Amino acid sequence: MLNTIYRLVKPRNFEIEFEEIDLNDDVVIVRPSFLSICNADQRYYQGKRAPEVLKKKLPMALIHEAVGEVVYDSREEFDVGQKVVMIPNTPFEKDSVIAENYLRSSKFRASGFDGFMQDNVAMRRDRLIELPDNIDLRVGAFIEIISVSYHTVQRFLKFSHRRKDSIAIWGDGNLAFLVSIILKHELPDVKLYIMGIHDDKMAGFVFAEDTFHVNEIPENMTFDHAFECVGGQGCEMADNQIIDYIRPEGSIALMGVSENRVPLNTRMVLEKGLKIFGSSRSGYEDFKNTVEFLSQNDKAAQLIANLIDSVIDVRSVEDMNRAFESDIKKAGGKTIMKWNV
Repeated sequence: MLNTIYRLVKPRNFEIEFEEIDLNDDVVIVRPSFLSICNADQRYYQGKRAPEVLKKKLPMALIHEAVGEVVYDSREEFDVGQKVVMIPNTPFEKDSVIAENYLRSSKFRASGFDGFMQDNVAMRRDRLIELPDNIDLRVGAFIEIISVSYHTVQRFLKFSHRRKDSIAIWGDGNLAFLVSIILKHELPDVKLYIMGIHDDKMAGFVFAEDTFHVNEIPENMTFDHAFECVGGQGCEMADNQIIDYIRPEGSIALMGVSENRVPLNTRMVLEKGLKIFGSSRSGYEDFKNTVEFLSQNDKAAQLIANLIDSVIDVRSVEDMNRAFESDIKKAGGKTIMKWNV
């Protein structure tokens, strides 16, 4: 089966390439229907990764957040036309202790391994999860980032002490919003405090106890635990503010990705006896639980749908560039590509 792949060959430049798909028993062929642009995709598209990284990983098909329809399954375990979410993390071994998304041998789509910008995608059958009819496919397109949030909250519940009266979240973007929603679902009585820099974005956290600009946090502010959802150059300030304000023996979840090393006030980490843990990506069980969460919680799903900034009909390479350029200019939220190439 001849397949068309849309690879980024250099920043802002997609090219069409063709490859044969082997229709063997191990794969299910999925036609993407809705794809979501992530900040990680943008770092490649805009050439914001280090030159040696770009040289190593390009050409590559972008996008690791997508849903699609099954078009072929030789075993007929999936019905043709079945809506599925595609899991970008692909493990090649099992470990009784380490989760699949942390195994160094795992591959991740759109990170040195072709993502979902293809006419058809050959997926291992254990990398697909059926989508119930009541899940909006536009929301389904970014289940991956929702599953990362779900994964981190579950790890937090495992690692943190039992006092969870108040939690602070640094960040006012998509990731912070998703973490907040899942935290309120898991801990309905918790007081959430949002620390950000955009008043208009923080206004959307209607379920938070209060919001503060990071330069106007009250001196007497304290909380039990914290999540850092900032990333980039803001990591240093966010991480060290958290260390300053958090109560002793609190847990700190680091979720923001930084290209540079971040200096931390380790002296205060020691004095307060803090637990700091990192979370990245997600695996099959996280996706499965996230699909269940969305299908059973209409209110949460509706709140998450508010993150959709635009849906762009993509029928050509020019439309792909248009979608990525539009995503750069957006104030916030998610840019969704309706895949009609």
